[in-house]
Amino acid sequence: MSSTFPERGGAAGPTPEQLIRMQAHAKVAPGEIAVGVIVGRMSEYFDFFVFGISCVLVFPSVVFPFASLLDGILYAFTVFSLAFIARPFGTALFMSFQRRWSRGTKLTIALFLLGTATAGMAFLPSYQVAGTWSIGLLVLFRILQGIAFGGSWDGLPSLLALNTPPQRRGWYAMLGQLSAPIGFIVAAALFLFLHSSLNQEDFIDWGWRYPFFVALAINVVALFARLRLVVTEEYTVAMEERELEPIGIIELLRTQGYNIFIGAFASLASYALFHLVTIFPLSWIVLGSTETVSDVLVSEMIGAVACIVGMIVSGLLADRIGRRTTLGLMAALIGVFALITPWLLGGGKLGQNAFIILGFAGLGLSYGQAAGSVTANFEMRLRYAGAALTTDFAWLIGAAFAPLVALSLSVRFGLVAVSAYLLSGVLCTLVALRVNRALAARE
Repeated sequence: MSSTFPERGGAAGPTPEQLIRMQAHAKVAPGEIAVGVIVGRMSEYFDFFVFGISCVLVFPSVVFPFASLLDGILYAFTVFSLAFIARPFGTALFMSFQRRWSRGTKLTIALFLLGTATAGMAFLPSYQVAGTWSIGLLVLFRILQGIAFGGSWDGLPSLLALNTPPQRRGWYAMLGQLSAPIGFIVAAALFLFLHSSLNQEDFIDWGWRYPFFVALAINVVALFARLRLVVTEEYTVAMEERELEPIGIIELLRTQGYNIFIGAFASLASYALFHLVTIFPLSWIVLGSTETVSDVLVSEMIGAVACIVGMIVSGLLADRIGRRTTLGLMAALIGVFALITPWLLGGGKLGQNAFIILGFAGLGLSYGQAAGSVTANFEMRLRYAGAALTTDFAWLIGAAFAPLVALSLSVRFGLVAVSAYLLSGVLCTLVALRVNRALAARE
């Protein structure tokens, strides 16, 4: 694209229709879109972090009591991955809903489904009460979460990217990602309060259910925050002006499959690191009994603050050297972090806390620019659905199985397996960015 915005009017001046669009477009402030993205996506991250923390602290005792603690966590991590497998199917399903009805209807159904599935987990019967039905219900709710998460794509990140000055795109891209550490802080703080305030029996019996109830309330707030934007006339006009419309997924894969997978692999290092610093350390430390759960959660909350700082730095850096260059440099930094990972995680309490905080800081620097790094490759009319599906596959390939693979391999082969996992993500990112640059130069 030669310009961020389309040409408006000619020598004779704008037409009445163009004037209406210009007036509506002027109301679409990037800062307002950014707030909508942060509030809306925070609820989704909160839901997923509540589930991830429960995979370590709750589900091994409540749903998989017949297994050892290690096997119970691995079983829970397997269920954890199901949402990411279901997410692309949710995107395809809800894109068809939007074509048939509207963006607001699609978003309402998706967030209602997400909140219902998450709140349903609060009523999950234990294995002692319901037997294998307990496992089946957990699997069902998790799959519904993934479908709803795919359906909750509202196009606001794409609209934000297209409505920001070119020299500030890195900064505004980062703003949308702030919802991840904020959602984690809220989830971890709730579990910290409950786990430290209740004895273990009460926490396993009923205390762990409260964060899932809170998720429903947060989803209601997020729904209204996002609907306030996506159903208004000015945002509808802006979406239509930018041709941000739902395209059939089959058509998209057939014509733009290479762009989708290049985009997914271009941010793989960041997505691989995501669950290795948010979910995996809690499981590793709990199994090793080297720190209390409360201490780990406090360290991770401090790390989440470091993540926010890292994201802010990434926005400033990306506007100076470019988003793709920033993503490549941060991938290399993740590679260095991967090399010292065994030494940190195996270094007792001090080393483990250093791994968490440094890992979160590196996550902020890389994840801050992970969204939409190559979605500019899509034609305008394909960007709405293309960005959604690219994000789905990035989560599926990079993050879905990270806790499961890292824990199972580390127990068997040592912490060097975590290094290998991260390094493979770094290699995929660097290769994808190189291919993307070559394709852009050729075009």
